[in-house]
Amino acid sequence: MSAERPVLPPVRLNSEAELARDALAAPLFVRAVRLARWAGPETRVGAGGELVEAQLPAAAEHLGLPADEDGAAYASEAWRLAVDTGLLDVTDPDGEGEDDGAEGTVTAGENLALLTTGSPQEILAIWLDGLDAVHADATAPLLDDFADLVGEDGSIDFDALDWDPEEETEFLDGVLGNLYLLTLADNGAGDAPVPLPALAASMIVPDDMGEPTDDILEQVSEAMMRLDDQFRLLEPIGIVEYQPVDEALMAEAGDPADTAADADEEDVTRYGMVRLTPLGLYGIRARMLEAGVSAPAVGDLADKGADALLDGVAHYPEAAARAEIQLWLAGRGAGGAVPAAAELLAAARGTDEGAPLRRLHCQQALALAGEEAEPAVRAVLADPELGGLARVWLAEHGATDVPAPSEAMVFWLAIDTIAAQLDADGELDELQGLVEGLSAQHTGFFDEIWRVDHPATAEVLEAMGRLHSDKKAAKDARKAAFKARSRAGG
Repeated sequence: MSAERPVLPPVRLNSEAELARDALAAPLFVRAVRLARWAGPETRVGAGGELVEAQLPAAAEHLGLPADEDGAAYASEAWRLAVDTGLLDVTDPDGEGEDDGAEGTVTAGENLALLTTGSPQEILAIWLDGLDAVHADATAPLLDDFADLVGEDGSIDFDALDWDPEEETEFLDGVLGNLYLLTLADNGAGDAPVPLPALAASMIVPDDMGEPTDDILEQVSEAMMRLDDQFRLLEPIGIVEYQPVDEALMAEAGDPADTAADADEEDVTRYGMVRLTPLGLYGIRARMLEAGVSAPAVGDLADKGADALLDGVAHYPEAAARAEIQLWLAGRGAGGAVPAAAELLAAARGTDEGAPLRRLHCQQALALAGEEAEPAVRAVLADPELGGLARVWLAEHGATDVPAPSEAMVFWLAIDTIAAQLDADGELDELQGLVEGLSAQHTGFFDEIWRVDHPATAEVLEAMGRLHSDKKAAKDARKAAFKARSRAGG
């Protein structure tokens, strides 16, 4: 492996302006903003910053919600988000914290004005604070009977909760990480809704397990129902589109989890379906970056040097690599094709393990640079490492005055090309076709190629011996690999 492969594939994010608009349109965020603008000097808040119960019906009415228990709950949730994101500033009574029966005051926070005057980055930073708050709510313990947890002295028995905050957070982050990976699958084409049972199973069922045991299925069912609650909380902040578990299943099976494992393709949607939104991709990636996870995005390399570009896209999927290179070239501006091409070619030199793959991506980048790159390409025709790819580029662009390569350069380019494809982990059929095509172009190919002074000669010949479908050619390749290793002293 020539370059450190990214743990996650690169994500193609919407522009910050588009993401900021999505953030401002998230239902929970909308309600929080409306309450922040509604609040005034007469608004009464508790010592902990919560809206007092007597004010909840008015808050719900302002949001267009019914003045009942559900409306009050939604209003309370939106109020907490407004406080958590700095849209509102709450002052405790007398500045001393909690006080029985005392009420605090509320004023507009600095962040409220930023929603209309701030940059997209500032709006997204506020939204991310909201995501953190909602994520914390989603991993909080479920209190069926809070009174049972309160002791005679008024203290709360946290041990009775059977709740590990770190474990809960790690589990939900793992689920969101799996959803992120599934969304980026197949070059970003894997953004179809994911069945909730499958997502729960991805966290519970061991990879090497064949038929899940009853105990594992029970754990999957419990996780699925917990995720149903969590995704219901996460959807209003805008990171997922969620179709909840069909409540009619409760009546049919007592507990929908009991039959989730047996759901067929026709009714699997009844067990919950979830999809990460473009804003969700941004939000989950931001959380991963904050946690120290390498989560690249297309455009990260646009302002870097050519060496960082070629190393960075080394193991990107083809479409993502192409998009990254296009952004990099566009950043060089009009008239920058020649210096950009020269920088790419300079970065492609080398005899290290990753050099062949750098040269392969350099060749792809030069193809995107267009005919304006020709002077820089012609300047390396005599270079032993770059002369071969320069000739290929010129021939592809219709040049007729290209000097013929020496036999040594032809063989060196063949080794370099196969070495790059081996490192790129390309399709086996394509690699086999390349191996057989190159060896068939020259009589006595394996009698000569073992002499090529390339660091990957022996490795490439060994691979050719494994891949070539012709038994005699495969044997010749293995013999040539032995000669190459002997020649190199290894």
